[in-house]
Amino acid sequence: MTPRTSSAAWVRGITDMLTAQGLPAADLCTQAGIDLQALQQPHTRVDVDRVSHLWELAVARHGNPALGLDRNLTARYGNVDLVGYALASGPDLLTGFRHLERHMAVISDATTFALQSDPRGYWLVLSHIGATRPIPRQRVEYAVLTLLTLCHWLTRRELTPLAVELITPPPADDTPHRAAFGLLPRFGQPANRFLLADVDLRSPIPTHNPSLWALHERLVETELDQLGQTLTSTRVRTEIARILHLGEPRREDVAARLHLTDRTLQRRLQAESVCYQQLLDDTRCELARQYLANERHSLADIADLLGFADTSNLFRACKRWFGMPPGQYRSQLQAGPAVTG
Repeated sequence: MTPRTSSAAWVRGITDMLTAQGLPAADLCTQAGIDLQALQQPHTRVDVDRVSHLWELAVARHGNPALGLDRNLTARYGNVDLVGYALASGPDLLTGFRHLERHMAVISDATTFALQSDPRGYWLVLSHIGATRPIPRQRVEYAVLTLLTLCHWLTRRELTPLAVELITPPPADDTPHRAAFGLLPRFGQPANRFLLADVDLRSPIPTHNPSLWALHERLVETELDQLGQTLTSTRVRTEIARILHLGEPRREDVAARLHLTDRTLQRRLQAESVCYQQLLDDTRCELARQYLANERHSLADIADLLGFADTSNLFRACKRWFGMPPGQYRSQLQAGPAVTG
């Protein structure tokens, strides 16, 4: 499977933030296998495992487990580039974020974004996918905080979330989290998300410009096309990853989420020489690698996250994907470089 990647702009923003913290970004990038010079080229993409490694090295060098939780630095260096310009020219946050569900792949195809309705407003949900090494909490929390500070920048207002939930475990010192998010997040939750009031999401964006919005939307769509993100098979895999934890998704349900009929979805997948069941299996395999690399997840948890009815299905699938049961594969992941299957 093709490695998941992040954009040069996003990774460059991280390195600039690390430099602002007094860290030797060039040395850290070299150790992580990231070409710092190549990040100046707009179409460079960086393997997400290398991004995770960069965070690990930076935290080890700095000695601060809350690295990346400075709201001012995140607002300055959280670089979403073209997608940010599109959002800034849109009418309101809610409209822009409905587009971000598709456009997130320009920033990183290893991250999915979703809006979830709530009686009080909407949850803004980020999920990380496609990693073969554990994802550092700093990478996760920096991404969530960047999304929140992006809301401030777009609206030119300080928006206080009604709630914040993170998958990361409780820290020894939660003071930086309180300062960053404006309230204490709930840790160890099933998803990374924060809740904004409906009135905040529907407030007009001061920089809204219909002509610029149309232009930026076209540019983002062109970028998605160049990345292969407009392929129906790619969109299906993204939707599967987004909802798999709810149970095995049916093809017709995924079609509805893509605003297609089931027949149209079948026809488009046939044109790309793929079938739905293979996409489902490939997505499960990719996510299984990621979840098994994280000791926090029990095998029962992983079976649930992959939409399996029970752990016996997970065992059979891992034997087929990796040639060994999940526990043994997890041991090999922890012992050294990722095992391919």
